[in-house]
This record gives sequence, structure tokens and C-alpha cells, in this order.
Amino acid sequence: MRCLITGVAGFIGSHLAERLLSEGHEVCGIDVFNDCYPRQVKEQNIEGLLSSSRFDFIEGDLLRLPLVSLLDGVDWVFHLAARAGVRQGWGTEFGRYVDANVLATQRLLEAAVRAGNVRRFICASSSAVYGEATRLPVNEMAPLRPVSPYGVTKVATEQLCMLYHRNYGLPVVILRYFTVYGPRQRPDMAFYRFCSALVSGQPAHVYGDGLQTRDVTYVDDVVEANLLAATAPAAVGMALNIAGGVRVSILEVLDLLGEISGAPLPVVFLDEQRGEAHDTFADISQASLVLGYSPRVGLREGLRRELDYVIAYARSLTSRLYQGWSLSRQDKPATEGGEEGQ
Repeated sequence: MRCLITGVAGFIGSHLAERLLSEGHEVCGIDVFNDCYPRQVKEQNIEGLLSSSRFDFIEGDLLRLPLVSLLDGVDWVFHLAARAGVRQGWGTEFGRYVDANVLATQRLLEAAVRAGNVRRFICASSSAVYGEATRLPVNEMAPLRPVSPYGVTKVATEQLCMLYHRNYGLPVVILRYFTVYGPRQRPDMAFYRFCSALVSGQPAHVYGDGLQTRDVTYVDDVVEANLLAATAPAAVGMALNIAGGVRVSILEVLDLLGEISGAPLPVVFLDEQRGEAHDTFADISQASLVLGYSPRVGLREGLRRELDYVIAYARSLTSRLYQGWSLSRQDKPATEGGEEGQ
């Protein structure tokens, strides 16, 4: 299949692209390298992809790219690009969320209809659409009551997808992700920050009292859900919860990281942030029934893999800084006294 992934240099997008290439598919990846986190992190995410002859990379904004021509011959669209973050998006920032999440999605949907060859359009949504659910675990029939500007834009994104499905027959599937973690996780997300704190010997910063709970999903399970959604006939026109089936408090995550690393992690508690639900927990029975989805990676193993990645990334960064320092030293002329450094 010919696949298009938006947000390919991001956390989930880069993992998905690797999986598709490993199964023999062709991938066209788009990313705008927005300022949510450093460009060099995203560049490293796709470093391995660029060596594949079946991978094409396009840097650009979905609001400006010639999407109809880019979708020519594309079978599967995986729309992962978005401006993320439930704590941001207030005030004047909201316009950037609308542009990246709502307007860009509408333009991509319109292009998919005009191209006329898209066999499946999988759109990434979020548990943020539910907000503070009144009953847990939450199923797909629960009311959508977001408590963040980001969640509002994701509700709008879902509605647009369903409009294009109902009016134009576009084969859309919406996947609502619950707290995805693993190697390459966004640096601003909690699990990555906790792992970084361990590596650097700093305390972990926790918003609130740490008793808030999350249903957490390992990235490989999310990738599997995307592939299942691309081929399951009954999934078209549906929104499905994709979660890990593990509800855990933030304090329990910190304790588990301490067990894995063998070093307890000190904690600094900060004020609660606007836009965050206190608890999330998904009913994934629909995804199980329609997709055959079943999460496979447990929390302990998933956290160990993410911690290993953060350790390796910190070492590679240190190595690059040292190499750069060494080269700069070599470029300097010797002092008047003879050999440099004497």
C-alpha cells in the first residue's frame, strides 16, 4: 500500500512509519517541525527512515502544501499531525490550535475527497474529548465534554471527519488515544520528564498531588491499532478508544520507575494545571470487537523501554556535545607559549 502519514517526525508517527516500512508498504511522510519541542529531536526520530527507498519525506504545512497531488495514488492516510498539549491553548494560543488541528484537518479531508483514491482515512483523536468523565471506564457513547482548548479542537476534528464520511463516503476511522508513552515520547510529557529526572539526578515535578490516574498505552500498541484500523471493514465510520487497559496513579508510576532504576525518585509537587482531567480509564471492548485490538505491552516493560531510550538519548547528546567541543578546540590556533593548553 501507498501510505501518507502526517506528523511523521513525531512520537507516534515515526514508530508507525517504521512499522509500515517493515511490512513492505510505501510511506510518504509530512511534518512541519512545529515549535512544540526541539527540531533536533524530531530529526533524530526519522533519521533511520530517510535511508529507505520506500520513504519520501516532505517538510511543510498542511495549510499550504498541494495536498491533492500529494494524495495521488495514496491508499491509506494516517492523520497524526496536531498541536498537542492540554495545558496550553488558552488565550491567543488558541488560534494556533485551531489552525493546526481543525483547519489543517478540514483541508486534508477535502483533498482526500478530491483525490478520489483514498481507501482508508485514520484520524488520531484523544481521550481529551471526554474531559472529566462522570463514569469510568468511559466508552465511546459517553458525552464529549472537553476541559481544555486542545480537547475542544479534537472534538471539532472528529466532527469534521464524520461529516466527510456521511456526506462524501470517505472511509474514516477515528482512534481516541489514552496517554501514549514509550521511546521518543514528547519531552514535555510526564513519563519522559520523570525518566529525564532520574537520568539527571533531579527531582520529578508533579502537578497536583500525584493521586490522579491515567489509562496508559504503549506506543507499539497504538501502532498496531492503526494498522488494524486500516484493514478492518467494520471500523469505517466509527470512533474507537485505544488504551492500554492499565489505570495507574502518577505516584504509582514514580514508584515503579524507582524500582526499575534501583534509585528512588524525589518529587516536587506543583500546583494543579488547567485543562487536565483528574482520571482517565477506557472501555476498549469496541476496539477489541471491531479491530481485534488487544494491548500487549505491560506498564513495567513499557516504562523500562522508555527509560532505556532516555538514557541512550542523553548519552548520545553528551557524545555529540563532546565531539563538537573537541572539533572547536582543534580549530583554535596555538597560544604564543607553544602547544595549546600548556
